Amino acid sequence: MKMADKLHQQYVLMHKNIPVADLELDTASGSISAVGSAHEEAHVPIGISVKKGKIDRAALNEWWKGRAIPASRDGIRHALTELNVSTTQQLLDKCLGLSLSDQYWIRPKKAGIEWRDINFFDHTFSDDIGNILFGKGSSSDNVSLMSPDNTSDGWLKKKWAILDGKRCLIKGGSGAIQQEPYNEVLASRIMDRLRIPHVSYTLMLQDDYPYSVCQDFITPQTELISAWYIMLTQKKPNHISVYQHYM
Repeated sequence: MKMADKLHQQYVLMHKNIPVADLELDTASGSISAVGSAHEEAHVPIGISVKKGKIDRAALNEWWKGRAIPASRDGIRHALTELNVSTTQQLLDKCLGLSLSDQYWIRPKKAGIEWRDINFFDHTFSDDIGNILFGKGSSSDNVSLMSPDNTSDGWLKKKWAILDGKRCLIKGGSGAIQQEPYNEVLASRIMDRLRIPHVSYTLMLQDDYPYSVCQDFITPQTELISAWYIMLTQKKPNHISVYQHYM
């Protein structure tokens, strides 16, 4: 293998089974070092600029980086040490960028893998990463990195789990009183009373710590797109507010 091949890996950014663009990942940083022309411009992630078939690499890199666990995640430094990686971005290709929030992923160049064969909506995944993120360590010497926990956002401790056949997000609190899980459940109960559509939360206690639990509200037919990326689809005029521009 040539040195260049060790430093960079070739992938195709996929949207389910639709090739979006050829990518080259820097193995040291996990960032996108090169991106080819768009194969299917309509399937480039929303908010990423495409001009004359050319994808804005910097913007795509920010989107890709946003799929990684943020460096501000509680306990992440200890987890990275245990996993023997230096950045959370280096975990992205370990699970092929697969998420439980959308249907984007990266397919190794010339591989014959299909989304239906590996997606986390239909297939089980490892608990190893989630347990390490929760400070419990792995039950196995051979840690599996094939997990949607590699693509989970937010600074609070969280992990995905399959409970009674349903994909659920388990999220912890912070500080001495661990208030956030209680807030999530209380807000959910208020929404119930007001009959406002919402994601329902329940409370789980593990090792005397509270965690909020909610079922994944994304399906293989839907995906989560933030307001920020919707706003990037059009240039904001200077004379209107950010809120007006979003609306």
